[in-house]
Amino acid sequence: MTMLWIGILIILASLNLVQYKMKGQRDRNLKYITEKLSVMLNEHAADQILLGTDDKVLRALLVQINLFVEEHQHITARFAKTEQSMKRMLTNMSHDLKTPLTVVLGYIEAIQNDSDMAEEERERLLEKLYQKTGEIIQLMNSFFDLAKLESEDKQILLTKIHINEICRKNILQHYDAVQSKGFKAVIDIPDTPVYALGNEEALGRILQNLLSNAIQYGADGKLIGLSLTYDDTRIVITVWDRGKGISEHDQQRVFERLYTLEESRNKAFQGSGLGLTITKRLIEKMGGDISLQSKPYERTAFSITLKRMTY
Repeated sequence: MTMLWIGILIILASLNLVQYKMKGQRDRNLKYITEKLSVMLNEHAADQILLGTDDKVLRALLVQINLFVEEHQHITARFAKTEQSMKRMLTNMSHDLKTPLTVVLGYIEAIQNDSDMAEEERERLLEKLYQKTGEIIQLMNSFFDLAKLESEDKQILLTKIHINEICRKNILQHYDAVQSKGFKAVIDIPDTPVYALGNEEALGRILQNLLSNAIQYGADGKLIGLSLTYDDTRIVITVWDRGKGISEHDQQRVFERLYTLEESRNKAFQGSGLGLTITKRLIEKMGGDISLQSKPYERTAFSITLKRMTY
């Protein structure tokens, strides 16, 4: 009997010793993890925490910590990109407001300082003043529209819309501009009615922006096109031109807030840089997508993809 008790005590002592060693090893591992996390936090590092251990609980903890670190790295990168985008946006916004405001101030000073100004000249300056003020209001409205879209304050009601008719109506609204600039228009809209899940007002605004851009920036090619294609599940609207196109570098950025091609900033009139950003947000609100392909003086095409409705 005595030997039995001695055996039990030896077993218990051995178990206690094993548990003590395991606890000591876990404590050392936890200390290592704590110190590693402290260094990463202080140095803004994003290294993986590597630790060789047979402890299943610790291994599971390390997996979750490393996943958290990876996600934190992604969030930090997105924040840095957003911050950079915001700085660029404010710079461009300041530029785009400063130019017409300076012109407005010049017109006002000219009218105020010349008491003997001819009535015809005064009327001309007032008309210019009115136009420039309208540009500023349009820019501010675009800015607020984008803010509403990105803050989810602007709701887009999705219904079944007749794509053929919307395309025809919007290209017809640009008929006079196309004719006056000596453009040739290539329109490919099928007679078969095609319906999509979308919003007619939003799609109209999208097409107006793309068609205006094609006419303005594709002037060198003297050709503008609009096509509508579809399959069983989707429809694709493409607006294209044969102008000087968009470089590969700029293609990656044209949908960013207030991004405009640098050379366009020297023109007397140029877009606010918000049009394509708003276009992209509106398409995304309708569950669609937009893509760009450009080969200078051959074909620069913006393609909108929406979900087709067949019932």
